[in-house]
Amino acid sequence: MAKIRVSYEYSEAEDKSIRLGLFLIACGILSLFILGFCWLSPTLQSLQSKPANCTVVSVLRPEEMFECVFTCGADCKGTSLYPCLQIFVNNSESNSVALLHFDEQQLVLNPKCSYVPPCERDNQKNRASVVWWEDYFRREVSSQSFTCFFNQQRRPDDVLWQRSHDTSVLLHCVLWPMVSLLLGALIVLLTVCARSLAVRAEALQKRKCSYEACRDAPAGPSGRRAHEAEDPPPGTSSAPEPSSPTRTLPLFAVPVRRRDREH
Repeated sequence: MAKIRVSYEYSEAEDKSIRLGLFLIACGILSLFILGFCWLSPTLQSLQSKPANCTVVSVLRPEEMFECVFTCGADCKGTSLYPCLQIFVNNSESNSVALLHFDEQQLVLNPKCSYVPPCERDNQKNRASVVWWEDYFRREVSSQSFTCFFNQQRRPDDVLWQRSHDTSVLLHCVLWPMVSLLLGALIVLLTVCARSLAVRAEALQKRKCSYEACRDAPAGPSGRRAHEAEDPPPGTSSAPEPSSPTRTLPLFAVPVRRRDREH
């Protein structure tokens, strides 16, 4: 029997679904690298800081002023000044005095000050924002203990009032790229499996048809001759052939003996 050949070419819809799956896989891998570089590493560093109990020791506002950059439009930028606020606290983790910062971003912006206000064009607005937090810590927090975050290895002389990143950021950085990656792999896998099943079904159908065609055809020359003997050609009579002629006797014939015939 000849070898049955089946086409393995994908249809247009299957080709589009495979491309979609590969696109989702590429997006998942790319987003995993981008989010891991931009968010995952800072989040892991933030989570290394341990919680501790802090109490305010002193609240100072030096005369030194710092610059900040403000924006007033697409092509409008400028600089303004704001006063420095320093809040020193005693943390229970190291039992030492450290400078309090609002979060890690403000610690990076200005390590010398506890608070960096939103930069405004008017210097008086920046000063008013700093004075409000100074009064808040002097009156409301000075006599109370609050939770702060301390990292002995990275910055032993600084503590954070709150974390910039928490475990939810870590969850989102890993969850959504993995969802995109798994969804794309599932689409490609289902498309390939569906096409493989369709190819097998087509091969079985062709094999079945070829087997039925071979069974209906004569086996060889002898079978062909037997088939021709059984089925006479069209146009010939099917009546039986006449037998050889035989000698008939008259109705009133009398048999004559051989002896009488000699006399």
